[in-house]
Amino acid sequence: MSTTVTGDTTPATTTAQPPAPYSRGARFLLLLAVFICAACGLVYELALTALGSYLIGNSVMQTSVVISVMVFAMGIGSLAAKPLQRRAVGAFALVEAVLALVGGLSALILYVSFAWLRLYMPAMVTVSFTIGLLIGAEIPLLMTLLQRIRRQEAGSAVADMFAADYVGALVGGLCFPLLLLPTFGQLKGALVVGAVNAVAGVIVVLWIFRHRIRRVVRISLLTGAAAVLAVLGTVYVLAEDIEVSARQQLYRDPIVHAETTPYQDIVITQSTAFTEGSDTRLFLNGDLQFSSVDEYRYHEALVHPALSGKRSSVLILGGGDALALREVLRYDDVEEVTLVDLDPAMTRLARTFAPLLELNDDALGDPRVTVVNADAFNWLRDAGRRYDAVVIDFPDPDTASLAKLYSVEFYHLLGQVLNPGSQVVVQGGSPFFAPKTYWSIAATIGKADYTTTEYQVDVPSFGNWGFILATPDTGGQPPPLRLAEAAPPLRFLDDAVLEAAAVFPVDRRRQDVRASTLMDPAVLEYTRHEWQNY
Repeated sequence: MSTTVTGDTTPATTTAQPPAPYSRGARFLLLLAVFICAACGLVYELALTALGSYLIGNSVMQTSVVISVMVFAMGIGSLAAKPLQRRAVGAFALVEAVLALVGGLSALILYVSFAWLRLYMPAMVTVSFTIGLLIGAEIPLLMTLLQRIRRQEAGSAVADMFAADYVGALVGGLCFPLLLLPTFGQLKGALVVGAVNAVAGVIVVLWIFRHRIRRVVRISLLTGAAAVLAVLGTVYVLAEDIEVSARQQLYRDPIVHAETTPYQDIVITQSTAFTEGSDTRLFLNGDLQFSSVDEYRYHEALVHPALSGKRSSVLILGGGDALALREVLRYDDVEEVTLVDLDPAMTRLARTFAPLLELNDDALGDPRVTVVNADAFNWLRDAGRRYDAVVIDFPDPDTASLAKLYSVEFYHLLGQVLNPGSQVVVQGGSPFFAPKTYWSIAATIGKADYTTTEYQVDVPSFGNWGFILATPDTGGQPPPLRLAEAAPPLRFLDDAVLEAAAVFPVDRRRQDVRASTLMDPAVLEYTRHEWQNY
């Protein structure tokens, strides 16, 4: 007596010839499909967390929500797949087709939901749950397919499958930041991974089991996979136009440059609505960094009080747009400046993008300047020289990764590169919209053994903005808030303005807040994007 197959797995008694045996490489090919699908699944997870960090900030919350929802859904998906094991080939191919479609479109769905619908969090939870559900359904179905190729003990089969799965996750995790983001970007990268997922999960599996399922089922599943690839391909072609339209919804003025780097989302807008000229604005991850209409107020207040003392050698941390550097270079007695900024794309724009080049007076082309593209925290650990003055112009600490640059440990490292009597200035955010963060930064600097002088000015595009002037604590008085005798002519700042800047209204004065450390970071209570729309 022999058997044949009805549907894809159901045996029935018949006198037909037995099905063709599996090829010698079938098991290897199936484990390869497991490897690829695992890599794709991890890329979907990383894409969701990265996009949330770019759009919303608070990367810890974004990562926690995505991972917890996906893991929970994977458990439900594994249970839901139990009744499908009798038709494992067709069920697995269908699951992978849907996963490829949803995963491939996931970044686009969330971006559109954020830009047009303002429903990012509900969309993120829904997409994360759906992807997790489908990934969870893979495991029992793959185990069934492995056992159909060759029976083996459960422990051995689990070891083989999870080895392929975990190695695939490793490769996917490394490919996302090193290959996909730099080559394709966020939206197109997810679409490419979706296409790979469809090929590996549907076509490879159907090829292995082509003799074990009915022809009509095979054709239907292949047609579905082709439709998924067609949708992903079409969206890939239209992705740039969709992204431009969605991104423009987020900004008031026309976008003249936009790019997503491994570190951040950079957007530059330009408006000609002002009678005195255009307004060029730089946004990093959606947060306004400057407006050309009033940036001189911010950068004069940031730089010049710190250069009232010694200044032959100056260190700038952050400030890749080179606007703070422009102010530093206005002093003829500044002999050398080192600018450390994480993102080479930002310093490249400051060198080559005409609107930025005009604003910063080609500061990066000055022979006194050395540019280092590195993480400032790690760079300080290995820095081998000292400076007379330091200007710190980092983005606001609205993620844990940025909060480390406002930690006690960071300011201790900074002390190792300071000459005796050096002055340091730190931009501290808004004492009005984020008073706890501002005073926490001041408390953190104080806990790292500096004496501080706090001051604040009004920058119309930002609102009220705060700074902290500090010097290593040698038992002396707080650093005086003044301008150097050799200060160049300034448009906004003078000693009278600085005297007033040191006086805080009652509702903005020092609060009793904790310092920020690496293990207990104090993250911004509001993002700059939120208070700009207040």
